Amino acid sequence: MKGLTEEKLTSFSKFRVTSADTDMYARVRLGAIVNYLIQSAIDSADRLGFGYGGIRGQNLFWVLSRLTVELDRPLKWYESLEVETWPKNVERILYLRDFIIRDGGGSVAGRATSGWLAVDIGTRRMKKIDGLHAGFFDHLKDKHAIEAPPEKLFPVEGGETHEIKPVYFDIDLNGHVTTTRYVDWMMDMLPPGFHRNNYPRKLSLNIMKETLPGESILLSSKQCSDNEFRYEGMNSNKGTNAFRAHTAF
Repeated sequence: MKGLTEEKLTSFSKFRVTSADTDMYARVRLGAIVNYLIQSAIDSADRLGFGYGGIRGQNLFWVLSRLTVELDRPLKWYESLEVETWPKNVERILYLRDFIIRDGGGSVAGRATSGWLAVDIGTRRMKKIDGLHAGFFDHLKDKHAIEAPPEKLFPVEGGETHEIKPVYFDIDLNGHVTTTRYVDWMMDMLPPGFHRNNYPRKLSLNIMKETLPGESILLSSKQCSDNEFRYEGMNSNKGTNAFRAHTAF
């Protein structure tokens, strides 16, 4: 497709860390980092014509399926940041997108890679988007924030469990539990003292099945080493896996 360049396919979104984005130690929450990434992806897709409104005509919406985040340091309250993002490739029906997080001085504070699915609003089944030139998704296939694909995670056996019943503000405009709430729930399973002395340096997240209003999640957490944890959220109503995750501090 003529006119496709790295400059045109790359988007930059600016954010400022507010008190609502931070933990009790004034460091940006991991869930807020994920939110910055999602919002920058929305900005990019809207600008390129395949955002929320762009694919709604095909009765589709975007769902984050896999995400791997690596953080170099915690951003703090009042800091500014910029997220650079670009569509990287498409593997079958998984649309890949990478991110670089920079602080207000331009230094890299983190990076991420992700895989997204286009889902039919009515059937909730995955589909490919019609009418988009392949160049949107493979022109920058050799530009990487993280070269490896977003990590595929495996079942968690044993560990501590908690039942979580999603409430009104856990649900997003697509009618299911929003991704950032899964991250917040995982972080809530660790005591404040642990958070005081540790900050996430890596997150891998797989969203497997949506959680709808009225459904419950049985969240399992298993410590793999001093600073690594694995999580699995089971939908208690359906008996299906909602999500899996891995964090390292």
